[in-house]
Amino acid sequence: MVEHHQWLFLGPHPSPLGQMRPDQTRDIQAWEYVPLGPFLGKNFGTTISPWVIPMEALLPFAEPNSIQDPEPLPYLQHPDAFTFNINLFVSLKGKGMAEAATISRSNFKDPESFGSMLELSWRGSKNIDLGGGETRTFLKDGDEVTITGYCQGDGYRVGFGPCMGTVLPALQH
Repeated sequence: MVEHHQWLFLGPHPSPLGQMRPDQTRDIQAWEYVPLGPFLGKNFGTTISPWVIPMEALLPFAEPNSIQDPEPLPYLQHPDAFTFNINLFVSLKGKGMAEAATISRSNFKDPESFGSMLELSWRGSKNIDLGGGETRTFLKDGDEVTITGYCQGDGYRVGFGPCMGTVLPALQH
């Protein structure tokens, strides 16, 4: 399974931002997901983007925070506009595929957009078309996943660089 996350380095405010791709084991995550939430299903592997973007570079792309209903507890609230218009793309290239297929593109403004393969495949019940007769419900050995993200300005772009990883087969002992 694949999801896309933005992450902050902990440090002095404002902290820089980067991309992260947590690889997850579907069988463990599906078992944990309801009612406990994901625990060990998210520790399968992690890929971090090569670029860390200072918050100052992202501030031109800040937008007002959305109204949250129900309102979060006070310690989770933040008055500063830290919602950023970042274009996100996830592509998948299976063994033998000539080109990668974009399976998700979003800046999460569209309520119909999905950010994980679990959502895209409706928990593995619906195939994701990769083109050329290739489909997936979950990742397979040899699949290469690439996540990219950028903010588009007037005549310039602030990007995070590609966040890439390949699913390797389990070790045989």
